[in-house]
Amino acid sequence: MAVSVSLYAEKANACTGIALKALDGSRVVARTVEWAATPMQCGYVVAPRGHAHRSYTPTGDNGLEYTSVYGYVGIYTEYEPFVVEGVNEAGLSAGLFFFPQYGEYAPYNPADNDKTLCDMQFVSWVLSQFSTIDQVKQGLSKIDLVTLNHKIGAVHWRITEPNGRMVVLEVVAGVPHFYENNLGVLTNAPGFQWHMTNLNNYVNLEPGSAPDNDITKGITLKSLGHGSGMLGLPGDFTPPSRFVRATFFQTTSPEWATGFDTVVQAFHILNNFDIPIGSQHVKSEIPKGMPSATQFTSATDLKAMKLYYRTAWNSNIRCIDLMDIDFHKIRYQSHPLDNTQVQPVEVVKVR
Repeated sequence: MAVSVSLYAEKANACTGIALKALDGSRVVARTVEWAATPMQCGYVVAPRGHAHRSYTPTGDNGLEYTSVYGYVGIYTEYEPFVVEGVNEAGLSAGLFFFPQYGEYAPYNPADNDKTLCDMQFVSWVLSQFSTIDQVKQGLSKIDLVTLNHKIGAVHWRITEPNGRMVVLEVVAGVPHFYENNLGVLTNAPGFQWHMTNLNNYVNLEPGSAPDNDITKGITLKSLGHGSGMLGLPGDFTPPSRFVRATFFQTTSPEWATGFDTVVQAFHILNNFDIPIGSQHVKSEIPKGMPSATQFTSATDLKAMKLYYRTAWNSNIRCIDLMDIDFHKIRYQSHPLDNTQVQPVEVVKVR
């Protein structure tokens, strides 16, 4: 079976991820997935224990074969094997973020197909095989990561345990690097360490309003409104600017009582990263039939084992409860995120 990945182009690399914790100990990871070229057919898969997988390689459906140790639920974009966000029954979460221009895998060797894993299937591999980050590190040393199309560049990943430990995995010049992500934010290029250093450029940002400033006799500068402490917060959609904004909104967010409250808060924060269609195009190239370049937004409560999502076509929040799934008995299945791409509207009747 041949799979084209030509649809994954530079306009896809606008994903934004955050992480929050609740007072009851819940940990929530949330993110957006953008694609500004065409409407995507996104869906979710439910993979049971014992499900057989096989990776694609640049020469076909002939790569690494493995069987699910853990059942999982994952959201895919266009192709079922290409899960970009998900969580398994052990509570391990994994997500894929585009990393163009900076990531690079080791050269593909057809002689090693039996241990070759496509980068777009890495999330499924992690969710199906492991329950901890350290296990992922050990497993990575036994496989070769490849891309199916060098034109789209590389990707990087975040992996999160139920206790909140998160790492970022980036492969640069063929060498994998794991970074402990105590912040919990991730976007795209440049590399994670660069983004962390760049935060120092925004040391002046603070929530609330800046104090009055007596600049000279009889002249006092005052805030024109609330939020003047945020002046200088970058507002564009580039990965560095989104990383700074996500950090500011995440770190100034209060801790809510429960995981569900925190999930709702995560969606509110990620409202700020919903990219209006047309903002990434000249007018003659704006695609039709797309209400937003942000094709879906998800949030996962790692304690309650619930994956929530909403889409560009339906902003209502929906939930998949992994605790209701028997991963030993359930069959492999996939479903679209939206059965119909129409926003439901609740009509309020006034009598």
